[in-house]
Amino acid sequence: MITIASVLAFLTTGMDLTRFPRFVLMLPLCLSVAVIYKSTRMENMRAVPAAAAVLWITIVLGMVAVGVGLWALFSVMA
Repeated sequence: MITIASVLAFLTTGMDLTRFPRFVLMLPLCLSVAVIYKSTRMENMRAVPAAAAVLWITIVLGMVAVGVGLWALFSVMA
């Protein structure tokens, strides 16, 4: 039986995520941002999936590049 206390405990307890699950959770977030952005900018809706895929890959690779750059900077500074 689901109680209010169990629901509140679920919603207020943080999840421990390692590096890979964090990266995996970033992928659908970036995809949704790319689809919504391209849906509002493009006139032809048939071209949205391809354009959103290109933007999605660009966002993910950009975030990976920024992460690697910050990791390298941290490694040099430490």
